[in-house]
Formats: sequence, C-alpha cells, structure tokens
Amino acid sequence: MGEDSPEYFARLVDEDALAAYFREELGDAATFDVERHAEGHSNETLFAEWGDRRLVVRRPPPGETADTAHDVLREYRVIDALQDTDVPVPATVAACEDHSVIGSDFYVMERERGDVLREDEPERFATPERRRTLGEEFVDTLVAIHEVDYEAVGLGELGRPAGYTTRQVERWREQLEWAFEVTAEEREVPALDRVGDWLVEHCPEDHPHAMVHGDYKLDNVMFSPADDPEIAAVFDWEMATLGDPRADLGWMLSYWRDPKDPDPEIPELVTRFMEREGYPTRTDLVERWESQTGLTFEHERFYRALAVYKLAGLGEMFFRRYLTGNADDPMYPAMEERVPGLASRAERIIDGDEPL
Repeated sequence: MGEDSPEYFARLVDEDALAAYFREELGDAATFDVERHAEGHSNETLFAEWGDRRLVVRRPPPGETADTAHDVLREYRVIDALQDTDVPVPATVAACEDHSVIGSDFYVMERERGDVLREDEPERFATPERRRTLGEEFVDTLVAIHEVDYEAVGLGELGRPAGYTTRQVERWREQLEWAFEVTAEEREVPALDRVGDWLVEHCPEDHPHAMVHGDYKLDNVMFSPADDPEIAAVFDWEMATLGDPRADLGWMLSYWRDPKDPDPEIPELVTRFMEREGYPTRTDLVERWESQTGLTFEHERFYRALAVYKLAGLGEMFFRRYLTGNADDPMYPAMEERVPGLASRAERIIDGDEPL
C-alpha cells in the first residue's frame, strides 16, 4: 500500500467526517475538497478547500510512533501563541482531539501563499544580492524565534529550558533504541554508539534559555511571492519547546551547504542551491546570529554533531516505519545505507575532520 494510494489516504482522513467537522466549526460551504500533500516525511499534511477558504490539516502518520513524536496539538498551541509576535506563522483555525473525526488528533490552519525552497531557488532570487538577503532573512527569522518572550505569549510552561541539551542527547539515544528494536535485525550501526557516548561526555552543562523551533531548516519556511526574499511563515513546530538556542543553530547548519562540502548523506532531504555564488556560508550565518543575539556559538562541534546524530535518529525511525509496514515512502528503505553515512559524518565532526 503506497502513500499515494487510495487505501493509505483512507487511513488518513474520513472525508465525510471531516466535512461535518468543518460545517460545525466554520459554517456551511458550497464546495469541499481534500488531498494529501506529498512533501514532508513526519506529520501528514492535508490541503483542504472549504468554500473559498484554503486550509491545511495536520495530523500524525498512521500506525505506531515513538513516544513524544508527532504531537500535533502541541504544534497548534505554539503556532497559536505566536500569532502576534515577530515570528511569521500561519493563522490558526481550530484544533481537535476527538479521534472519531479522522482517527487522530489534528489541527487546522489557513494555507499560506508563496514558495517553499526544496529543489531550487526561485528565478527572482537568482542574483548574488538576493541570495545573500535570502540567507540573512533565514537566520534573522531564527533569531526572532530565539528572542520570543515565551512567558508573555503564554508558553512559559512549554518546556523546561534548564537541562534541555542533556535531555536532547538522552532522548535521541532513546529514539534510536526504539528504532533499533526492529532495524537491528537488518543491520547495526555501531558508530552511533560511539557518537552517543561522545555527546554525553561533551554535553555543555550550562546554556542560554530561549524558545527553540527544533526543526528549523529551509523547507520548513515559506517565502512570500515578493521579489526580495521575505519569509511569510515558519512551519512544522511539532518539536518546539524551551531550550538551548545553540541546538537550533546547529540543526540549521546541518542542512546548509557550503561549496566545499562533500555530497550529502541523504540527498533526498538536502538541497544544494545555496552552494552558488552570493549565498552566505555557514560561518557567515553563525556570525550574523551571534551579532544579533549577543551569544557565541560555543561548543560548535558538539552542537553540529548532535544535529547529525538526531538526523540519524530520524532516519532510523523512518527505516523502522518502513520495516513495520507503516509507510511506503521510497526514501525510507534507503535509510538502511543512509543512516550509517550520517553516523560517519558525525564521527568526522567530533574528530575535527569536518570543520564549520
């Protein structure tokens, strides 16, 4: 059963039940349509039209998932709280925890217009000046997230910032163990044990406290249709919490390409257009982040290795979902080889063989 099959779609949404929910929440409409958005590899995204309203429905994937992953109601709470801040987010509509509607928690938001940059840059951005602006806008939006007064917007109970980084290492070791319960029957990845041990040993004891996105990368933001690069919305807040802003920065950098870089370990998830002339380098992005936040990117090898370790954890979870029949994404079986490649990259970072 493929993820583009009618059977898989039926596992995601009961169209009649969703229409009844829209009717109750939004009033009557003359037209209704819903389709699965094929991009993304974590929570499922559905595009819906209810009369003249263009909506997005977010729900978890069907089947067993790791504890704490895919919490869409948490994602809704964050987006709703950020409506009147400097962080660009879609307008929220409603959230539902009644599983009788589509079989899971879900939420609804307005659909934004613009470009999500996955495979290439828009032609209107293809000048050195606009490429630099794009990179600066990208890191400036991360700064805006880190500068949110989370107490003032009602997110003071979203997480426990003290000890966040230590818990990240522990959590992702647990996520890997959960995945290994199934995937180890196919092959093992001993390098990840070494990386995990190194992260435990080198984890910073203290760090700044801030709101963190948890998955900040280019294909989780949308640029407006304007000629000059301007971010219209930040998406995918399911991992947002209160924690260490340097971890967010390390994650962002793990996806950003410099011209000198080797081929990416997971080409399906990494775009390479920022290797072109005009785009800021990773060092440029770090310097801009530091200048605006007043923080320094201390322990940079740790944060970059942690990001790649987390990527490996996600890949191994994808591989488990494939092996247990809960997904048919063509990328998932490739994780059998991709995850060991990520483990090797993390080792290069901790050994100093892959500098910033």
